[in-house]
Amino acid sequence: MQKCKIVFKPDDKRIQVNKGENLLHAAVQAGIYIHSSCGGDGVCGRCKVIIKDGNFRSEPSGRITKEEKELGYVLACLTSVQGNLTVEIPSESRLDLESLAEEDAKHLRLKGLFTPAEEYEGITIKERVYKHSPLATKVYLKLPKPNLDDKVSDLERIYREIKKNRDIPIMQTGLANIKRLGGLLRESDWKVTATLGKRNETTEIVTIEPGDTSKKNYGVAFDIGTTTITGQLVDLNSRKILGTKTTYNRQVVFGDDVITRIIFATEGGGLERLHHAVIDTINNIIQNFVTNNKINLNDINGITCAGNTTMMHLLLRVDPKFIRREPYISTANFVPVIRAGEAGIKVSPRALLYCVPGISTYVGGDITAGVLASGLNEAKVLTLLIDVGTNGEIVVGNGEWMASCSASAGPAFEGSGLTSGVRASKGAIQVVKIDKQLNVTVETLGNVKPKGICGSGYVDLLAELFRRGVITRDGKIRIDIKSPNIRKGEHCNEFVVVKRAAADADRDIVITEEDIENLKRSKGAIYSAISTLLKKLGLSTADLEKIYIAGGFGTCLNMQNAITIGLLPDLDRKIFEFVGNTSIVGAHQVLLSFEAMKKAEDIARKITYIELSVEPGYMDDYVSSLFFPHTDLTLFPSVKVTG
Repeated sequence: MQKCKIVFKPDDKRIQVNKGENLLHAAVQAGIYIHSSCGGDGVCGRCKVIIKDGNFRSEPSGRITKEEKELGYVLACLTSVQGNLTVEIPSESRLDLESLAEEDAKHLRLKGLFTPAEEYEGITIKERVYKHSPLATKVYLKLPKPNLDDKVSDLERIYREIKKNRDIPIMQTGLANIKRLGGLLRESDWKVTATLGKRNETTEIVTIEPGDTSKKNYGVAFDIGTTTITGQLVDLNSRKILGTKTTYNRQVVFGDDVITRIIFATEGGGLERLHHAVIDTINNIIQNFVTNNKINLNDINGITCAGNTTMMHLLLRVDPKFIRREPYISTANFVPVIRAGEAGIKVSPRALLYCVPGISTYVGGDITAGVLASGLNEAKVLTLLIDVGTNGEIVVGNGEWMASCSASAGPAFEGSGLTSGVRASKGAIQVVKIDKQLNVTVETLGNVKPKGICGSGYVDLLAELFRRGVITRDGKIRIDIKSPNIRKGEHCNEFVVVKRAAADADRDIVITEEDIENLKRSKGAIYSAISTLLKKLGLSTADLEKIYIAGGFGTCLNMQNAITIGLLPDLDRKIFEFVGNTSIVGAHQVLLSFEAMKKAEDIARKITYIELSVEPGYMDDYVSSLFFPHTDLTLFPSVKVTG
């Protein structure tokens, strides 16, 4: 097979690939990540690169303008390598998948997206403390030496000593430990440390080490999100969080949403690529923890992960294709405790991995963790938990019963598929205000020049445009209003939010009628899911006494604006509470407590899943929600409608 050399500018990274390799995939292999919301289908047009010289073959695309074509622009996903190439990656196409910069992290921390060790407790919700019984425990043993009066086997001697102070009815260990046990005990003068792991319904002696290493026992809890991954390093003895790190999930180059990734997984080698992308992200976070805290990788003995059902399949390299095929069944919602090494996580070779169980195909372990963290499963009043994301997940209930559903909101509120949409990172517009003269004021993450608009910024923008009468109830921009910010675009009318001269972008930052249509569908999916779920249970929004809003998007949300556009129900603002990243909180609780683990499993079994697509009234509810704020204005009495 002919080899071709590619040089990526301005990084000056070089890679050799086989002739015919897809240019987008080649960039990933070189460690360069390019925007590709559609997962390489040539639809989103965000993976534009410039071929400076060399041999290639590229399919034509309407996403490349005549002027761009003359400058050498192509879509990387539609381009195959035919010889040596020099490729320039424009800044607007580049996806920074390194860890969030400290300045970004500080700002996001204030917004509750994630929480570092020193600020973790109580930042969003009061964490419930369960009995301390971590996934992995270290026990120092001073064993009595065998003699003619005490001739039990070496393994039985270990079991006996452990049981002296611990109520452990069933124990087991592996053959590898047994093979080396005889020599190890005698060489260490019968003083050893046993690492005990919760292995489903048994306690396993995971490893046996010479001497006293009981103080070196760590675990890592992960929230495996579709867009970002958050990890927390925890001292399993003291319960102290030693570090928190959030970074982008490297899978995003293969598509923004789970359906796109499932489709990609079915293509040749796709599942392997997606699996390695998430595992590489996890291993990079762990390596950062090890380096910064000067600990040994082999002392990390337990890993817990919470994420949606598709993310868990890809983490474990399980084919997710049946998730999107009727009747939409996952391979497993409850996965037994396994070795972390089986999934490719580089920690202690015998360390354990536990995935928080999911509820259904489209309501995953991240929501189970969220219910555990928020205490909804013990609530005395009717409570709603909403996690607004690409796949909006909703749980309603209390300590007696719970029901859930999912809403295919799409990635619009994560900035994807929109003309000027970006994720919540440095330079993203997250706050928008518009005065009576239609002058726009924005705030960005990191207080730098704006690069684009993220989800919370779009909520503000829609509400302000609606409030000022710039957009109609069906989302059309009123071109009859005289303002330099309102103009006819290439395909439809648009509103200019920030001029190019004031932005860190190669064009004006705008919102178009097509963008509004996408956002309208996303907000409609969330609201109609809440409405339909409650109707199915014989309830209404008026019956709700508490609403938790989870996830990074929720913590940046302006509540009044979210209600104004019809994303959330028009209720007393006091019942709403932002609870931040409940997925990582729940994963952390499970890592530290067997009691919490069993409670999470009970939650996942107890919640009834309602499939909205087969509910007779769902489509009617959805269509009615495709207006600002809604077709039925009596549902939004506090929202002033001007036209």
